[in-house]
This record gives sequence, structure tokens and C-alpha cells, in this order.
Amino acid sequence: MGTYKTQQLRNLGIVAHGGAGKTSLTEAILFNSGMIDRLGRVDDGSSSMDFEPEEIKRHISIGSSLHHCEWQGHSLHMVDTPGYSNFLHDTRSCLRVLGGAVLIVSAISGVKAQTEKIWGWMQEFEIPRIAFVNKMDRDRADFLRAVDDMEQALGTRALVVCLPLGAEGDFRGVIDLVRMTACFYGDDLSGQCTEGEIPEDHRAEADRLRALLLETVAEADDDLLETFLETETLSEEELLRGLREGTLTGVFTPVLCGSALTNKGVRQLLDYVVTCLPSPLDKGAQLGSNSKTGEIEERRPQEDEHFSAMVFKTLSDPHAGRMSLLRIYSGTLRSDSTVYNPAKDSAERIGQIFELEGKKQHPIAEAFAGDIVAVAKLKTTETGDTLCDGAHPVIYPNPMPMVPVISFALSTCTRTGEDKIHTALARLTEEDPTLRVSREEETRELILSGMGQVHLEVAVERLKRKYGVEVELKAPKVPYRETVRGRTRIQGKYKKQSGGRGQYGDVWLEIEPLQRGEGFDFVDRVVGGVVPRQYIPAVEKGVVEAMQHGCLGGYQVQDVRVCLVDGSHHSVDSSEMAFKIAGSMGFKKAMEEARPVLLEPIMEMEITVPDECMGDIIGDLNSRRGRVVGVEPKAHRQLIRTQVPMAEVLRYAPELRSMTSDRGLFTMEFSHYDEVPPHLSNKILASAGG
Repeated sequence: MGTYKTQQLRNLGIVAHGGAGKTSLTEAILFNSGMIDRLGRVDDGSSSMDFEPEEIKRHISIGSSLHHCEWQGHSLHMVDTPGYSNFLHDTRSCLRVLGGAVLIVSAISGVKAQTEKIWGWMQEFEIPRIAFVNKMDRDRADFLRAVDDMEQALGTRALVVCLPLGAEGDFRGVIDLVRMTACFYGDDLSGQCTEGEIPEDHRAEADRLRALLLETVAEADDDLLETFLETETLSEEELLRGLREGTLTGVFTPVLCGSALTNKGVRQLLDYVVTCLPSPLDKGAQLGSNSKTGEIEERRPQEDEHFSAMVFKTLSDPHAGRMSLLRIYSGTLRSDSTVYNPAKDSAERIGQIFELEGKKQHPIAEAFAGDIVAVAKLKTTETGDTLCDGAHPVIYPNPMPMVPVISFALSTCTRTGEDKIHTALARLTEEDPTLRVSREEETRELILSGMGQVHLEVAVERLKRKYGVEVELKAPKVPYRETVRGRTRIQGKYKKQSGGRGQYGDVWLEIEPLQRGEGFDFVDRVVGGVVPRQYIPAVEKGVVEAMQHGCLGGYQVQDVRVCLVDGSHHSVDSSEMAFKIAGSMGFKKAMEEARPVLLEPIMEMEITVPDECMGDIIGDLNSRRGRVVGVEPKAHRQLIRTQVPMAEVLRYAPELRSMTSDRGLFTMEFSHYDEVPPHLSNKILASAGG
């Protein structure tokens, strides 16, 4: 790699739904630019970008991977992103720092739900994009159908720049509508093409799309429109200038085509990446807040500006340690320098700087505004942190991590695993902030939460491979509770005499239910000193301990009021311990007589689904004992607010994905406890041994 000015840099993500060919396209780009000497394939595990064992095993991208190349005097930093739902959180965190994107649309399946999500994030982060209709050589490939699908599903103006020559087995090249030349490819996978005249059987369609191209580009720029109205045409230079302007402003999305697997159309794509996608200078200054004054400041993408960068991804390895991936927004970063982390109020020593090339690392001496690099062994810095010049501190906004949607309990398979699991999980969550680890005190389970079952299965595989910790995933236990529906008055008496000083405690308790969520209330109604003051706290303590295990299934008791109304004591044998035991005995007996019932946690959910799926989703929620509390229309979607028992939605994520073809989203949080229906209560208690 040479030394490039900021104007010659391009930071781009390769994005699409899973299986669209992102990794294959990245491989073809690297091959055509000379960065690799053979085309790797995902199916046989030889890809430069999918190198983790879990990726090779599953034939999918699980995490984003980085590489770079040169093309036409420009430096391209590429991020090959995941496309499957369980791993889209990584795609989102990378998009935050990228300048542009190549969106792949399958010529077979068109736009899928994951692509719609990614498109929404690109709009959120204002990322210019061009599209590449891939798999033109495959059966049932249809270029114009894919373009129409783009316009309908994504709401963009898809502007055809390259037209395919043939399709399926007859796909042999592309027509460049800007230059109006045909590029013919052989079957040698070299990526080289022969230019020639547009075949007559494609001339009419090429002319039609060329006219549409001229009109659309002219409308994006007032000067070009004036020229077009005067001359009814635009020069190649004017067309390219208008294409760039329209792409950067989001007026339209240029669409090219080809086959990544057979390396056709990739060189034309690279030409338009350089032409249409922005440099860091085009993106302009980055806004952040001064960590000391709170004022908004800007950092320009220039080498002589104060240094600033964002850590957008962390890689963790048990041997190499932690590696942080940075997008430099301003200034210069040099090896053996010191930078400041304002979020942690700490200085970080920068050792060696690396450019990532798939799984390989290429050391460099310095990096500049616009570069994407990696540094090793930062002490306190985490994903999302800003690094900057300590004398001019700034913090860039970072989008909140996506909320986990599914949880499993972890059980270690070996005793040594119990000792290492917490350290290993801490490393995993450093690398993947959407993994959450918590301890459920009531069920005494270690809970791992993530974006889907496959996400958690991959995490378990990495625990074993990287850290030697073998665990199993189990459905988490539901933290049921118990309460009472009736009132009762009962005696708790503890009397023990076995020589010497005895034990004597005698209390009368009244128990009654409270409203849901009120917890526990202990009331002292003793008169006349029948229970001495010093023993009353011991009675309450005995009741509280007894409430930890109810009489139905041993679950914690809540929403009860216990009143101490009477009792007696012995001047010699009474003690705090005796009254504590008496209080515990009294509560246990009272619980059994006050019509105990089982309570279950109810979750508050917000579910966003396409319009056509709403009926199915509401019907499914009804079958899960859910109660819909509101429906709010969105753009082509419906937001359903509902309350559903936790036991019914422990594995809701994959089921919603199936019902909505992966277009549904939901959030879930605890709402309250409510009574379990009697017929279900009996089943739950029977399975729990209650």
C-alpha cells in the first residue's frame, strides 16, 4: 500500500442479507486488486474473510472482517459484514463508522427482511450506497425484478448504471450505460473483460435505460439539468459527476450487476465505488461533545487536526489479548504514542498499529484521518469509546447496543469450567457487547442473553475453543412466586426443654393478601407487653426467612401482610432465637391455611410486524395467554403492545422470525406478577415436584 491523501480514501461496508454473496464479492475485489492471488470460496472454507472455525463450519459470516486494497490510485478499506439476523448487531456497529456501502441484492431472491433492517441503519447513519445485483449466472436470475424489488421494499430510486448481457447460464458480461460499451467476460475467473459494441438484441433496452439514466442524473443537479435541456445529452464526465452528486445526497442508488462467484462485473463495480462513494472529506467534520465543558465541537478529517477516533469493535484472544479496531476521524495516530479516553478518564499507550487483512495483521508506523486500523492491549478502552488528544478531549455519540431477545441458562460440564467461566464470559462480552451475562438469584442460574439461539450457540462454541470452558445451554427456569388469597389467624409456638435453660417463644399471627406488587408488610399490634419489645424484630426476621420458600413449590412468597397480634413469653427461657423460630413456624402454618396460589412473571412486549402479519401475530399472542393492550400503525408496519406470561415467550425470537419471514422485531421487559390459572398451576407444581 502506498501513502494516500484523505481524498483518495474510501471506507465501505459490503452489506446484504445472509447468503447474498458478500464474502464472495469481497474475495473477488481482493483478487482483482491484486491483494490475493487466488479466489477463495465460502463453501470450501478457503475464504480470506470467513476464517473463524465457526464461520467455516456454518458457511456464514458471524463477525465482520476487514481488508484493504488499491484501485485506480485510491485506498479502499472494506468491511465484510454479517447478514444473518443473529449477527446483524455487528453490522450495525460497523456502519456507524463507515463512509459508504455496497448493497448486494440477489438476482434470485431480491430484497429480504435483513436487507430492510440494514437499509434503515444506513439511512440513520446517512451512508451513501451503491447496489450490486449479484448471482446473475444462477438459475432464475432476473435483473429487472431485483431492481423493482429494491424500489418497492426499500423506497429508493434505483438507477441502473450497468445492464447484464444475458442471464443464468447465458450471462456473459455487462453493458456500461455511461460509456455505452459492452464488457464480455470469459469463464477463466480472471475478472478480465473484452470491450466491444453492444449486441443488437440488447441495443433497444440499453438505449431505454440510458435515456432514463440521463434524465435522472440531470434532475439531481441544476447545472446538469440546464445542460441537458439545451443539448438533450450529457458528456461522460458530466454523467459521472452527476452520479456522484446524486449518490452522496441520496437522491438515487446506482445499480450495477454481475456474479461475484465467477468474477464478472466486479471491476466495473470497483470503478463506481471510487467514482460515487464518498471520501472522508466528503463526509465532512464529525461532531462530538467536549468531555470537560459539554460543548459541541467538530473535528475535521485532516491530518493536522487534533487526533480523534472511535473504537467500533473489539477482538479478544486468550493468547494475543485484546485488539481494538479504530476509525480515525481526525489527526494522526503514531506508534508508541499516548492518547486519552475521556469516557474512562484514562490515558492509553498505543504500541504497534496494524492494518487488518482478514485474519492477518500488517504493521504500519502511522495512520491518518479516514483510516481504519487496529491497536492491541488497550487497558480500559471498550467498544464505543472515543480516543482523542488529551489536551483537546472530545466524545463522539455512540448508538446503544441492540437489546438481547433470547436467554438461556448456562451449566458447566466440568468443575474446572466453573472456575474459568466468569473470566471467559467477560472476554466474550468485551468482544460482543450484545451478549449479556447475569445471575438470577432466585433460580441460582447463570443467564446468557443474546440476539438469537444461533448467536448463543456460537458463543458457547467459542467458550470451548478459545478458553477451554465447556457449557450447556438450557431453557432458564421461570422465577415463579407464591402468595395468598385468604386471611387466617394462627399460633406459632416453639417450646424446648432438655435440661438447663430451655427455649420458649409463642406468637399469634394474622396473615392477609396485599395488592400485586406491594411486596411484604409486617405490622406490630401487640399490646400489654405479652411479647417483649426486644423479641419483635426476631419474629419479623423468622417470617421473612420463611417467606423465601412457600408451601406450594418452594417459591418465594410476596404480596402478604403479616400482623403480630398476640403471644406469650417466659422470663427465663425466652430468647430472640426462640421467637424467630416461632415466627417462622407460625407463618408456614398460616400460609397453608390462607389459600396459597402460584404467581408468574408477566412481560411487557412491543412487537413490530409488517401489516400483513398482524392478524397471525395477534392470534399467536392469544394462544400464549397474551393480552394486547394497544396497536399503533407505523409505515407499512404495526406496533403491537402486549402483556404475556414469561413462560410463554422464553423462545419467542425464533418463532417470531418464522412467522414474519424475519421481518418482525420485539422488545421485552418485566412488568408484574399475576396469578397462574389453576389448571396450569397444577402442571407447574407437578413438574417442579411441588
